[in-house]
Parts: sequence; structure tokens; C-alpha cells
Amino acid sequence: AGILNFCANNYLGLSSHPEVIRAGVETLEQFGAGLSSVRFICGTQSIHKDLEEKIARFHQREDAILYASCFDANAGLFEVLLTPEDAVLSDELNHASIIDGIRLCKANKYRYKHMDMQDLEAKLQEAQKHRLRLVATDGAFSMDGDIAPLREICRLAEKYGALVFVDECHATGFLGPNGRGTDELLGVMDKVTIINSTLGKALGGAAGGYTTGPKPLVDLLRQRSRPYLFSNSLPPAVVGCASKVLDLLMESNAIAQSMAAKTQRFRSKMTAAGFTISGQDHPICPVMLGDARLASVMADDMLSRGIYVIGFSYPVVPKGKARIRVQISAVHSDEDIDRCVEAFVEVGRKHGALP
Repeated sequence: AGILNFCANNYLGLSSHPEVIRAGVETLEQFGAGLSSVRFICGTQSIHKDLEEKIARFHQREDAILYASCFDANAGLFEVLLTPEDAVLSDELNHASIIDGIRLCKANKYRYKHMDMQDLEAKLQEAQKHRLRLVATDGAFSMDGDIAPLREICRLAEKYGALVFVDECHATGFLGPNGRGTDELLGVMDKVTIINSTLGKALGGAAGGYTTGPKPLVDLLRQRSRPYLFSNSLPPAVVGCASKVLDLLMESNAIAQSMAAKTQRFRSKMTAAGFTISGQDHPICPVMLGDARLASVMADDMLSRGIYVIGFSYPVVPKGKARIRVQISAVHSDEDIDRCVEAFVEVGRKHGALP
């Protein structure tokens, strides 16, 4: 009783929003539990097309295509888009799903140092011999809470004739003035060619992913993307919930705007207490501890004090960089955040993480 969840991807608190739940129930009652089919047989209903249209409108793109997850969206993109004549340039800390998706394609693969624009430029120069060049990056990196330098990436891509792909799973809904993501935050919405993101985090928290971008690309994915062709379509209740979330976000930017102050409150109070918090201005707030056992026992002690957090250690993060990843949500009150900080200080002193 009384446990506060500080480790969920529920950035906007919308997974328990009454209107979102009601929309899911209504869609469940109207369309049933599932379509028992893939999209191209009998798995496409009006709600799926409506949601894809809303996603494209939200991101100000031409079209969108739904997947069972963003992992599937990442797995289904690169193989369709890239041939052995092409090249993909990937940040070394990109999400596992991007890495797996790139492994499935036959393009020439370049890995540049994390957010290192000099290294990216060198790799782009080397890749000039290939037909098509695609730079792939997370918008916000989930383990460290840092944000890709998209302005510089897009400038280099333009200079060397490359396309830009961004995974926005930890940005969609709450970064940028209207929650469009890192491309809106950094003013490059017209420079990013392809966006993949999820419905399973800020946009309702259930399941589902998507690709949004040029209509010819989406048309191609509908014909050739294997995770789309051979996976059941999204359950109606999930579609209904996500559709309502997008309605709420496009009606008002108030929820997205509320995140900045809450994030700053936690980061500033934890830093003042003596903790090292990775990343910058993102609700992913990794409390860096270094030692795997320390991260684990501190997380256990935090739970006993009513704060639910999880310790991360190798192989999820590099050796020697164990941490407790805290994630701030719009539904956390100032009192909740202060209670979390107080628990960290108490537990940190107990285990020697603070003097």
C-alpha cells in the first residue's frame, strides 16, 4: 500500500486516464477482443486506418503504418529500405531493436561513437561510395536520458546527401512544445525523413508501434515489411486507447508542458543532495552508482520505503556504470517527487553512496 512507481514508461500518466480507459472499453465492445487476422486479410478495420491517419497528422508526416510493437517497426524497416548498394550509419548506443533491424538488412554497416559528430562525419565521408546513406539514431537514449544532437545530425546528412531515421520511443508525447518529439524540440521536423515510435510508453502504455514518413515508403512497407505482413493486427482496445491519447495531445499541450518542471525538480534536488544524474532535461533520470550490487540493494531498500525503482547493471548497461533509472511522470505530484528524493538520500547514506 502507498507505493509510488518511479520506473514506468508512463511519462504522461495516460495509461490510467479515465477518458483513455473509457475509449478502450467502448472500442472493445464495438469491435471485439481481436481481429484474429493480419492486416492484409481481415485485420484492418476503420479504427486502424483512423489511428494511422492521426499518427501521421500528429507527427506532421504524409502517412503511417502500425506494428505490434516498435521493436517490430525497427525490425521491419531496414531490410525493406536498404540494399547491398546502400549504407546505414548507427549510433553505438542505439536501442537493441535498431541494432537487430540493421543486422537483418544487407546494407553496408557503419557504427559511429555515441553522439560524436566528428566520427559521424568521418563515417559519412567513407560511405559516400554507396548509393543511399541512412543515419539511424535514437531521439532520446533510454539508459542515459541524453538527447541526440539532431540539428548537427541533420546538417551533416544534408551535407553528405543522407536520410535521417529517428527512434522516438522515449520522446513521443512529451518532448517539444507540443510533445511531437526530439525533432520538434530541436526544430528539425522538416529534416528527419523517417520516425519510428511506440504506443506502449507515453501514448497509453499498452502495446503497438509505428513508422511514419513519406507515403511511398509506407506503401512499400505495407507490401514488403515482414513483421507487418505476418503479425496479427493491433487489438481494438489498444487502438481505441491510443487514438484517444492522440486526441488529448492534439487538443492541448498542457500535459506535455507539465513534464519540464517536474523533471527539473527531481534532477535539481538529487544533484543538490550529492547524487550524479546522467542525461539532461529528460524525465529519464539515471542515478549513477557504478557498482551493480549497490544499485540492487539500494533499489530493494527504496521499495521498502514505498518507492518502486529498479537497479540496472551489466549487460543492460556497461560494466562499472550501474545505476537506478528513475522515470518521472506527469502524474507525480511535487510531494511524490520530494518523497522519492528523501528516500534516496536516506538509502544513499545507509549504503555509503552519500557522505
